[in-house]
Amino acid sequence: MTFSKFKLNYVFFCVCLVMLSFSMCTMTNVERSEEPAEEKSLLMYAGTKEGLFIIDSKGKSAVSWTGGSVKKILSVPNEEDKWVILTSEGIFLSNNINESQSWEKRTQGIPEKVIKLYEEGQKSFLHTVQEIKDIKINPANPNIFVCNTKDRVYLSRNQGLSWVDLGAIPYRSNGIKAVASAFMPELTVFFSHSIYGIHYIHPDIPGSKWTYMADGLEKLETTNNPDEVSDIAIILNEAGAPEIYVSQTFRHRIYKMDWEQKKFDLLWMDNTPFGTVDSLYPEENGLYFLREGTVAHLDFSSNNTRLHPEITEIIRAIPANNKPNCIVINSMPRIQLSELWLLDEPQDHSGNIAANKEGIFLPVHHAANSRSLQPYLDVIRRASLNMVVIDMKDEEGRLRFNPRNPAITAKGRVFSPLDIEPFMEEMKKLGVYVVARVVVFKDRELYARENFKYAVWDRNGIPWVGFGQERWVDPYSEEVWDYIANISVELHERGIDEIQYDYIRFPTDGDNLADARYRWRDSGMDMESAIHSFLLHVRSRVKAPISIDIYGANGWYRTGARTGQEVELLAPLVDVICPMYYPSHFEQYFLAQHPPELRPWRIYYIGTLRNDRIARGQVIVRPWTQAFRLNVSYDRQYYNHNYVRRQIEGVREAGLGGFTHWNMGGRYDDLFAP
Repeated sequence: MTFSKFKLNYVFFCVCLVMLSFSMCTMTNVERSEEPAEEKSLLMYAGTKEGLFIIDSKGKSAVSWTGGSVKKILSVPNEEDKWVILTSEGIFLSNNINESQSWEKRTQGIPEKVIKLYEEGQKSFLHTVQEIKDIKINPANPNIFVCNTKDRVYLSRNQGLSWVDLGAIPYRSNGIKAVASAFMPELTVFFSHSIYGIHYIHPDIPGSKWTYMADGLEKLETTNNPDEVSDIAIILNEAGAPEIYVSQTFRHRIYKMDWEQKKFDLLWMDNTPFGTVDSLYPEENGLYFLREGTVAHLDFSSNNTRLHPEITEIIRAIPANNKPNCIVINSMPRIQLSELWLLDEPQDHSGNIAANKEGIFLPVHHAANSRSLQPYLDVIRRASLNMVVIDMKDEEGRLRFNPRNPAITAKGRVFSPLDIEPFMEEMKKLGVYVVARVVVFKDRELYARENFKYAVWDRNGIPWVGFGQERWVDPYSEEVWDYIANISVELHERGIDEIQYDYIRFPTDGDNLADARYRWRDSGMDMESAIHSFLLHVRSRVKAPISIDIYGANGWYRTGARTGQEVELLAPLVDVICPMYYPSHFEQYFLAQHPPELRPWRIYYIGTLRNDRIARGQVIVRPWTQAFRLNVSYDRQYYNHNYVRRQIEGVREAGLGGFTHWNMGGRYDDLFAP
């Protein structure tokens, strides 16, 4: 796989420009080199979905490593030829980056991730390492590496030949984003959590436990929790002491750690209400980082930032078929950057038929005849909507259509079905996009089939019943997946535009939740791998756009806590993510600062942007909006048509793909001013 000659020559030209830019740099306290850099030093290493590529000073490219997606490239301090890459297949180290056979896998001690594959009645397993979110090399001792999965931190003292688990984090919620290590003066390991700030531990001190440290970090409004820290970077100063810098994912802020006072001092921010900073790369005089659309540099002497569009253009010049996730530019100085999705232009989903859809949930019994359907057509017209979401498999597990595939009727019960073809013909005439809502793992009907074969069971060996007498089927069951895939395939063949999966999660409620047992779980699988495996299965069979409904908290924070709905893992497998940001379902004080009536706008504007950033811009974000009043304190005081209107305005101002109004009973009077 090679780049086109023309574009590679352009890349080389840009590298020369950036060299010239650095040599003429006007930032304060930056020494100017009197001698030009040697042309042979002009190299780039680009990590892509296909592997690691080397671009030399002549504009030629060569493959260094293949076998997966490369997410991060690190040079080993004081060992010029040694490099580390973080990939979808784990961590690899090479003593010669120019030799493709020199890469060694370094994941011994990191747990395995198991994906179940199911095809034509046969199951098989894909065994790989758990997804590693971050890796860092200790700047004072290049033998020490640290890395993390979603809920664990691992330490290696031999450049990744073996890893040791540093113990459970003090929270049930997963969501670790970044790690680092330094001598403070004892060895200290840090991690950042999506909800709970930064923690540290001294692994060489017996009995040391994870300790919370977040004083000075900007908090998420109306909460006591610091907003997520995206990256932790460490540089050794002239005295050899570590200086530690952190950035926040959803805020344009960078801090320096004051270790003695155990707090963070703000170095830089701007006045934007929302903005992502990630991929910190410190050098002697400052700190390179990524923000939306550009590479920037923070000067340590002045705390001023300077944008570097020339570096951005180097990265953008790489052809789209080898679009990099991360890059190293061997210039003066060297620059190492990851999370390059931040440099993308605002995502254009216009080529996806699921984009720019605004609609309502349509109760299926109201679509049965023209008389009951007409009020909803009036709502669609008055509100300028272009989509309906309608149940084809409901919360009870009932099928709301007459299947033609006998494999579907063998597992499900048809109840008051919709005649799909006439309904779809009517919708097409009106230009209305139709989404079939398919409830997945909450299913009273399938639960009881074949002597409770598919049910979640109790630890006492009986079928488990959840909160409110809920019945759930086992999310690990490949036969359940196949049932859902059969339904989805038929619905699309009969004209439905999009398949939307609801309750694509594990049960979350009930005093007896800890008693639930999953008999279909294969060794090495967890909640996230079950949902991942299910989506791989339906994605391989369903040709329609696929959307998924998720809890609002799972769209707001980088965590799949309790549900298995981890947006980072799900985004590459679906077209649309639909977070349920209902203001009534958050704590009633959440984002209710002055003026409190703007709370619905805040939740939907900020939440839509956060979900997009966590998904790295890969999907359409189409939230469910709350078009109903719940008997909670905030709704009792503020719910009216303006409550709904502000949600719509928040989503539209975020500009990321539409919304769907939810009212279970189909009452949409609140969409309009009285």
